[in-house]
Amino acid sequence: MTDKAAQGVGGGAKGPDELRRKVQETRGQLGDTVEELAAKADVKGRALARAADLRDKAGAMTVQLRTTAAQAGHTVHDKATHAGHAVEHNAPRPVRTVVQAGLRHPRPVLIAGAVVGAVAVEEMLRRRHNGRH
Repeated sequence: MTDKAAQGVGGGAKGPDELRRKVQETRGQLGDTVEELAAKADVKGRALARAADLRDKAGAMTVQLRTTAAQAGHTVHDKATHAGHAVEHNAPRPVRTVVQAGLRHPRPVLIAGAVVGAVAVEEMLRRRHNGRH
């Protein structure tokens, strides 16, 4: 080793302790770089992580759709009940019969309302998705 190398000319170390420190620092930086490159090269791991993210989003969307459909079902039921009471006395006999049947058996009305709500939300999401692309 020449005196210039030992003295740290050109940004080198000024002594053996500083040289050791710089070597350790360089090793650490190299290790970080290797880890970053390995992470980028791990296509399978990245794909699995992305799939997990998409599953989480799909689960959240499912919960949101079910909630919206349930709310729509309740709204339809409430409106049908309200309309049924108003129509019950003023409507023609066939309409009155259908409304009375709906009031006696609210579950099918709720299910139909939930289905209509879910379809409406799904259509809205589909349109929003297609609008982005």
